[in-house]
Amino acid sequence: MPDNLENSRAGEPRAAKVAAIAEVREKMEHSSAVLVTEYRGLRTAPLANLRRSLIPQGGEFKVYKNTLARRAANELGLDGAALFTGPTAIAFVDGDAAAVAKTLKDFAKTNPLLVIKGGVLGTKILSAKDVEALADLPSRDVLLAQIAGAFQAPMVKFAGLLQALPRNFAYGLKALIDQKGGAPEAAPAELSTSESSDDAAMTASDEA
Repeated sequence: MPDNLENSRAGEPRAAKVAAIAEVREKMEHSSAVLVTEYRGLRTAPLANLRRSLIPQGGEFKVYKNTLARRAANELGLDGAALFTGPTAIAFVDGDAAAVAKTLKDFAKTNPLLVIKGGVLGTKILSAKDVEALADLPSRDVLLAQIAGAFQAPMVKFAGLLQALPRNFAYGLKALIDQKGGAPEAAPAELSTSESSDDAAMTASDEA
């Protein structure tokens, strides 16, 4: 066998691994969240059904070798050693992370061979409990509607509103508010009216 042909064949597996690592890294980098599961013992048909059910939520469910997934995570500065062990399937989220997490959680209830191991949200590694908490959040549309309603309420009631919300929702709400640069600074109408009256009284006193 010519040396150049032998070298070419030897380089094919390495080139394929490099391409696969680059693919996983790109998917992780451009996903709003990455949720990791173990599917040991699950048959092909249930997995295919799960894959189809995730698509409307913006989830892409794919199987990768752990060595490649760990390498991709490491290249992004993430410690994926604990996540990528055993037969691993990854849900890459380009949509509502809470909805994808809920779909995985609901599937696992009737298919206990699917184990939610954790994931990545931004630069934060999520535990299995973190993913379950994410699954318990309201959907993105409901969350945004709740936020819009909160912003329309007098700001003096805003802190009380947060305390009245479920714990997980409050965390999600706070995170979204932080991303938007904080809550609106406009004073409530009754406060503005009071301040205007005080200003008018001070002006009248000065003129007198």
